Amino acid sequence: MKVIVDRFEAEYAVVELENKKMISMPKELIPKGSKEATVITTSIDLAATKKRNKLLKSWLIICGLKQIMISY
Repeated sequence: MKVIVDRFEAEYAVVELENKKMISMPKELIPKGSKEATVITTSIDLAATKKRNKLLKSWLIICGLKQIMISY
């Protein structure tokens, strides 16, 4: 997905989506150094997502086991 920075307003950046819709988003979500007309590309990092999901599943298992142990 690509967005184009249209302008900055206070704590927000107004960006144009690929469908030409304009939205406001917090400046913190915009890469540092971005200016008006900057094209920002976003993508899904499948490897990082898989790693994160594995970590979350581990946490769920650990927390689930602790919950069972506490209830006895």
